[in-house]
Amino acid sequence: MKQIEVDVAIIGAGTAGMSAYRAALAHTPSVLVIEGGPYGTTCARVGCMPSKLLIAAADAAHSVNVLAGQAKAFGVRAGPAQIDGVAVMQRVREERDRFVGFVVDAVEQWPAAHRLRGRARFLDDQRLQIDDHTVVTAKRIVIATGSSPHVPAEWQQAAGDRLIVNDDVFAWTDLPKSLAVLGAGVIALELAQALHRLGVRVCLYGRSERVGPLTDPVLQALSRQIIAAELPMRLNARELRLQRDGHQIIVRGADDSEQRFDWVLAASGRRPNLQGLGLENTRLPLDPQGVPVFDQRTGQIGVSPVFIAGDVNAELEILHEAADEGRIAGDNAGRFPDVRVRPRRATLAVVFSDPQIMIAGLSHTQLLSSGVGFESGTVSFEDQGRSRVMLKNQGALHLYAERSSGRLLGAEMIGPAAEHIAHLLAWAIQRGDTVQQMLDSPFYHPVIEEGLRTALRVLQRALHMGPPPVERCLDCGPGG
Repeated sequence: MKQIEVDVAIIGAGTAGMSAYRAALAHTPSVLVIEGGPYGTTCARVGCMPSKLLIAAADAAHSVNVLAGQAKAFGVRAGPAQIDGVAVMQRVREERDRFVGFVVDAVEQWPAAHRLRGRARFLDDQRLQIDDHTVVTAKRIVIATGSSPHVPAEWQQAAGDRLIVNDDVFAWTDLPKSLAVLGAGVIALELAQALHRLGVRVCLYGRSERVGPLTDPVLQALSRQIIAAELPMRLNARELRLQRDGHQIIVRGADDSEQRFDWVLAASGRRPNLQGLGLENTRLPLDPQGVPVFDQRTGQIGVSPVFIAGDVNAELEILHEAADEGRIAGDNAGRFPDVRVRPRRATLAVVFSDPQIMIAGLSHTQLLSSGVGFESGTVSFEDQGRSRVMLKNQGALHLYAERSSGRLLGAEMIGPAAEHIAHLLAWAIQRGDTVQQMLDSPFYHPVIEEGLRTALRVLQRALHMGPPPVERCLDCGPGG
């Protein structure tokens, strides 16, 4: 058994692990990254990038196909889209492999002494066994093992090889004829809508009435209404039963209604990759789910020299959060015991559905549970000027500000250009801008952001702060 001693050992070479490596290396050259799977981040290999490639193809088909009817409103004639599933998936795979290649090249340029292949298992707080070939003794350790799709055992047993997870979608060489999507979260919603627009017969099954991540009850109801108008869905489907019938799967609900599909996509959430890590051999504090208890500001687990970062901590499973957490954990592991608190960025989450969905800063539910007094400002995009011009006039934006100071705290939205408005709001929230300061900023005409200004004016009136509201543009509609 080979023996290695290092200052910092990092378990996992994904987004968080790569960031941790760079940060730890600033303090010591004695750093080792241990990886048991293929190099290449979740984002590049099976997450954000390949899913956006699929969504881009779906948007193109939607523009030609479904929007052909809307094009008539502009005086434009368009024909039905001809979808080549083989060509669609070939571009997805080729571009995915290109993105993965960049990541693999970056890791393989690290010194060979900084890389070790194999699966790590804790022997105690500071010793790791790597497969059956190496024992690593590390003064500090960073856990950055990521997460994996959760598949209930009964689904797997019933469906067998006809059940897939989102990772499998991007290995397809052609589009299937039909697919049941079990789940109604971000991954389920993005893939279900994209495949539906690419001509696959899709039905989305959700255990509750929730569709997507929005927590504001009014916006959640609006999300259901908008998405269900296009995508076949069955919500409150808590007692689904799967039955294999040859090369098809029968999906039955509690009311004994049934549909047949070629494939079933399990998209019911992800779980931290902690199984087999040997945490039971350590003195690390664990929560009831077996996830290490850590300080979000430092990445430190308890008072130990072990840190955690990325999806494995079961907090915010988003690439930029994983990168930030890796940087914080790696820096503190490198400088331990001089552990330092690092400020976190304002929360920012985007769903690339159509319309897009976003949450910036604190959500409605988080604000309610915090006990902070807040007011809301809203705008509908149904009559917002630029949105209506583009026939993108669906959805609404809700803003939340602190009652005592007028400082913007959070926002939720479903509607046009949500990915861009989310950034504007996250930046304002992180700076601590007040509603008045945001209203004092320039707004061009005519743009979708004028809807944001309308919501800010409504919020300002609710706060009873600032000068009297300026009259809106009479040519634009209620939303500017």
